[in-house]
Amino acid sequence: MPVERSERVAAVVLAAGSSTRLGRNKLLLELNGQSLVRRTVRRVLEAGLDPVIVVLGHDAERTASEVADLRCRCAVNPDHARGVHTSLRTAIAEVPPDARAAVIVLADMPFVTPEMVRTLVERYRTENAPLVVSEYGGVNAPPILYDHSLFAELLEAEGVGCGKHVVQRHRAEAVSVSWPVEALADLDTAEDYERIRARLPAG
Repeated sequence: MPVERSERVAAVVLAAGSSTRLGRNKLLLELNGQSLVRRTVRRVLEAGLDPVIVVLGHDAERTASEVADLRCRCAVNPDHARGVHTSLRTAIAEVPPDARAAVIVLADMPFVTPEMVRTLVERYRTENAPLVVSEYGGVNAPPILYDHSLFAELLEAEGVGCGKHVVQRHRAEAVSVSWPVEALADLDTAEDYERIRARLPAG
């Protein structure tokens, strides 16, 4: 029978990258009157998770200023240039010990909604699974919820794709939630930015 789990769930927004493909800090680009990083953090906050931890690295001060008035806290990853796996480890180390799980969100995925994040948490709270994975037409990508029992593996994992390796290791135990392929879009290039702006509703 499903186990009801009502303990709080943390959220982590990974926002430390160098935006090398774009040539400027993509997280400061404006979408509907607010920066990309602010938009993402606000959407995670709307999902009701607590605490919300924003992992910064490149251009940390300017990025932090975009979310300074929001109910989140920032953690700086000094090793961000080594790859996103170092930011994931920084994030997990910042999750408080009484949080039962953490949802990992990428700051540059503007079509991830509060409803998507809430759905992952709801499935976690009603099903006995250490992972709740988002699936977009057969592709696994964030947001992904990791139970606290997997935190040690995430902290010890090394190299590119370490979070994915943990998912693969526990895939048989995971719950998958399917989303439209269009929601997988992320922002890496100037072309991505223009395409995403065109897709966003006004306001």
